[in-house]
Amino acid sequence: MSTAMKIDANTFDQEVLQSTVPVLVDFWAPWCGPCKMLGPTIEALAAEYAGRVKVAKVNVDDNQELAVRFGIRGIPTLMLFRQGKTVANLVGMRPKAELAQALDQALAQ
Repeated sequence: MSTAMKIDANTFDQEVLQSTVPVLVDFWAPWCGPCKMLGPTIEALAAEYAGRVKVAKVNVDDNQELAVRFGIRGIPTLMLFRQGKTVANLVGMRPKAELAQALDQALAQ
């Protein structure tokens, strides 16, 4: 079973921007209630889309430079990257079906 990978400023460009598959990045923090509620959904998507999509988590408290770089103003923020470009930016709690639809669209492109 695949799980969401934890990435930081040192691994972000290689794991996300240079990825050959779409990457869903969850910008979160341990103190964020909605982030904790979204956690199981993120892990479920990582398992369901294993091998087709990467799912990653970035702790904004530990990686403030990434939060600034990508203009993260509220968490949770989910950004979907494809071929190094942002193709979706979803802020706040989102249902699993909506996230799956965004992943499916990125895979279809």
